[in-house]
Amino acid sequence: MKEPSIKKNFIYSTAYQILNVITPFISAPYISRVLGAEGIGIQSYTASIQQYFLLLASLGTLSYGAREISMNRNDEYKRSKIFWEIELMSIGTTLIALAGWIILCFLTPKYRVYYIVLTIGIFAAAFDISWFFNGIEEFKLTVIRNSIFKIFGIILMFLYIKTREDLLLYVFITAATSFLSNLSLWPYMRRYLVKVNIRELKFKKHFSETLVYFIPTIATSVYTVLDKTLLGLITNDAVQNGYYQQAEKIINLAKSVVFTAINSVVGVRNSYLFSEKKFAEIHEKIEASFNFIFFMGFACCFGIMGIAKTFVPLFFGAGYDQVVGLLYTFSSIIVIIGVSNCLGSQYYTPCGKRRESTNYLIFGSVVNLILNLLLIPNFGAEGAAVASVIAEAMVSVLYVHFSCGYGDFALLVKTGGKKLLVGFVMFVVIFAMNNLSLNSLVLISLQVVTGALIYVLGLILLRDDWRMDMAQNMERRIKRG
Repeated sequence: MKEPSIKKNFIYSTAYQILNVITPFISAPYISRVLGAEGIGIQSYTASIQQYFLLLASLGTLSYGAREISMNRNDEYKRSKIFWEIELMSIGTTLIALAGWIILCFLTPKYRVYYIVLTIGIFAAAFDISWFFNGIEEFKLTVIRNSIFKIFGIILMFLYIKTREDLLLYVFITAATSFLSNLSLWPYMRRYLVKVNIRELKFKKHFSETLVYFIPTIATSVYTVLDKTLLGLITNDAVQNGYYQQAEKIINLAKSVVFTAINSVVGVRNSYLFSEKKFAEIHEKIEASFNFIFFMGFACCFGIMGIAKTFVPLFFGAGYDQVVGLLYTFSSIIVIIGVSNCLGSQYYTPCGKRRESTNYLIFGSVVNLILNLLLIPNFGAEGAAVASVIAEAMVSVLYVHFSCGYGDFALLVKTGGKKLLVGFVMFVVIFAMNNLSLNSLVLISLQVVTGALIYVLGLILLRDDWRMDMAQNMERRIKRG
């Protein structure tokens, strides 16, 4: 099989992440005003409950499947055999999760109608084969597919979501587009699979291996899901979940720009490089990734903190003032998770150290759970945000400390120190600009332009590695041209 271009895959993946950034800027202001904080909170809470069953349905196959396909992509028969072994196992676990979900629907009267509609999302998990295409590094296909259905879903929202009574329809549109998106990849499978003898299929090995991936996925969900669940259970206030969801939405947008694209692409390639024992190349890719993650991460972190006071009321409308404080707390998590996600995707998973990674995540999950129970009763959504930041910081420290030199603290200082300093200077300037008596849209535009100039020029003056890398790339292109 022809070796895919990592540069092209990064471009495709980055393009999709840019779409992920643009689309919420189109839909979120409308949805937040139409559904209100309470409606957003109900959707957030019910989706958090659904996520536990989706985790059971996938059972770690998204990461494990991509890794196995990547390591066997040049053997057509073995690749096909592995696909059917993992996919049939995934269908089985989805049916188990679906049975549990149906029981939940009968036993839970509150929000039952929303749970029934979300059944579509559980069923869709059985048909999610994006892990296969990630494994063969065919990102173009998945990016185009995801983009089409994302845009389709947004169009439906604008056409049919008009009042707060349309919350159920909003939940249905979200679940249905996800289901159709998963189905759309199946017609392409004929290009990549050959017939296999069903008697040769083995499931035991994959089941035990996916459990190794499932445990850290569960642990990670404590940060992303359990906080919303506990907010709903402890405060019994959907509005708190609404605030938290909106703040997290902005942070997730930044995370997608900072590290999602680069880690998904480089992580798969590093699995292949580890199998080929090309360790020096892996070192280079991880260092380059840290350089990019810190460059984008500190810009987003300090940028969001600087404009939050003006941005939140303009973007979400009236009634979301608490989101400003949540963004101040949450912003640092962009860089913190960037570190752990980079090492997890590009070192721990490719080299087979998933168990060690699991232990760190479990530790962080326990810390997060304890802090949530202590802080949410008194501080609500703000307490959940503080708990997440502290827990994620502890996990990142463990990832770095035990990374065998692939991501030590000296490397973090080398690639991130100057960016941290310049980012803080940028924050001080654009935060002070919030006092200017200007139209909100004009002020934010001025803050963004000013912040970008300070950040880029500051790094150039300090001769940061990012500037040197850019200069070297331009020099190579000139020589080629």
